[in-house]
Amino acid sequence: MMKDLNYYIKSFANLKVDRASGTPAPHQPILLLSVIEQFERGKIRHNQIYLTPELIATFLKYWSNLVTTDHHSDISLPFFHLAGKKKIKFWHLMPNPGFEAVIESGTKIRGLAALRNTVKYAYLDTELCEYLQNASSRLKLSEVLVRSWFSAESQQVEKLYAVDELEEIQLRLFEKGGAVYTVEDIKDQETTFVRNAAFRRNMISLYEQRCTLCRLKIVSRDNQNVVDGAHIKPFSEFRDDRLDNGLSLCKNHHWAFDRGWFGISDKYRIIVPDGRLYEETPRDMRSLQDFDDELILLPNQEIYNPRVDALQWHRSFWKIA
Repeated sequence: MMKDLNYYIKSFANLKVDRASGTPAPHQPILLLSVIEQFERGKIRHNQIYLTPELIATFLKYWSNLVTTDHHSDISLPFFHLAGKKKIKFWHLMPNPGFEAVIESGTKIRGLAALRNTVKYAYLDTELCEYLQNASSRLKLSEVLVRSWFSAESQQVEKLYAVDELEEIQLRLFEKGGAVYTVEDIKDQETTFVRNAAFRRNMISLYEQRCTLCRLKIVSRDNQNVVDGAHIKPFSEFRDDRLDNGLSLCKNHHWAFDRGWFGISDKYRIIVPDGRLYEETPRDMRSLQDFDDELILLPNQEIYNPRVDALQWHRSFWKIA
């Protein structure tokens, strides 16, 4: 069968969605709208669709503004089931190593964590991917989704399309200096995943994409980098996403900080406990011990300097004098 643009237009208009509740489940068209937007923004450049914070934030944006039924938001459902055994099939899954049989069997996977554990990424028919890299084709495909599934909300979709949702979430959190959450606030896997990404992006921006300990900065052309937004008091226990409870650390030093291999004094100097480590470093590289008593790199806005009580908690927990 020839898979031209009309083939995909018809496919998008006739998605095989769940109708068990009496109304069509909106998950698949919402996901496809989100994917189209990611192509438009240049976030997807190759035929590999990962469950990124950007994609999930976009999915939640469309869901919260377009869905009026009682369906529950869950990106794992369309991401997995679009690849089901259907006559019309354009969405495919690349399993993580060891999960090939799970994908092949069609076993239901629910929840973001389970899906990320099972699936590496989704990929499209080569023809569809090429159409989505063309502005004119993207417009036609998005228009058929809106016309077929959200006809009453066409003007709303146009406004939503202009909003970079993850950037908006990041900005809102930054303007209020972060947030402290209740247990109820973080029950939803999708919103928590997006929140984590917004915290990380704010932290690495404050430290200008450098590690606060070693000053390492490596940034790729697509703005990927090697530093993490690290919590001083662990989020799992305190649910504290305030920006002064964070540090920007390269992956090695993030791992070391989370295990108490070094602490930070109230004067923002590095403390490496004696006798806790054995190190062998490559030539011309500094050991962790070499950083002892050095001043950390501080954020570019003083009001977000690491909170002293958080640093004290970390030192006390790991028994760092």
